[in-house]
Amino acid sequence: MGEQPEQEPREFPKNLGEPMRPVEDTTDAELHPRFWEAQRAAARRGSLAWGFAAFFIGYGGYYLTVLILNAVRPSRAGGFDPTTPPNTGPLLLLAFAPNILLGLVPAVFSWWRGRGLRSDFGILPKRRDFKVGLACGGIALLGSWALTLVIIAIAGPPPETDLARLMQGERTVWLFLFALFAFLGAPLTEELLMRGALWGALEHYRIPRYAILVLTALIFALIHQEVWRTPVLFFGGLAIGAARMITGRVAASMIAHATNNFLPALLLFAIAR
Repeated sequence: MGEQPEQEPREFPKNLGEPMRPVEDTTDAELHPRFWEAQRAAARRGSLAWGFAAFFIGYGGYYLTVLILNAVRPSRAGGFDPTTPPNTGPLLLLAFAPNILLGLVPAVFSWWRGRGLRSDFGILPKRRDFKVGLACGGIALLGSWALTLVIIAIAGPPPETDLARLMQGERTVWLFLFALFAFLGAPLTEELLMRGALWGALEHYRIPRYAILVLTALIFALIHQEVWRTPVLFFGGLAIGAARMITGRVAASMIAHATNNFLPALLLFAIAR
């Protein structure tokens, strides 16, 4: 056998022993770490420029329906026979019927112009949404209760509303359904409108997140049209909106809103038994 030719030594890359270059970090350096989660959620969404139209049509439809129902609702001016008092149960539940439009219109816009409720609003809750939502909802509940006591001490008890008058004497399934909607229905519809459509539209036009938080909380308080409770509703809106700002998902603010409504709904449940 002939002598094998001597092989030249294999050259290894000069940088083999050097550490690997890290993957490029695309995180916004000017963004506080607590908002990275919300930034990622916003990046996965499409444009919510249609959010303003959804908000104004939703609230406009709600307000118009309230006016119509008030116009056709039987008046108590003529009194009633005390031996045959009117059944106010259906009217009690009907008082919440316009509220459905607040969430229905943003949902229709999301299906029509957007990518659906899951993508546009993050409506399916994650474990993180429950943690943040329960924490922010607890702050809203305790803070609103304390603020209510302060306002009562300064300005006296709140005036009686039409809704409170409808609830007087009710111990039926209607009151139970009303409490159920207050606990689950209202957080769904109101959050789709406020922290869904309106928040998403403001976010699309790059309004600063703290300005969005304050603005949506203020509008949330004003659209309830309860002057006495406006400061309480504003504080609650800030705490509920914080859940949306931290996670970037409406599911967290829905859980916070439901937590805030838990005790009032629980009292109504107890009365309806």
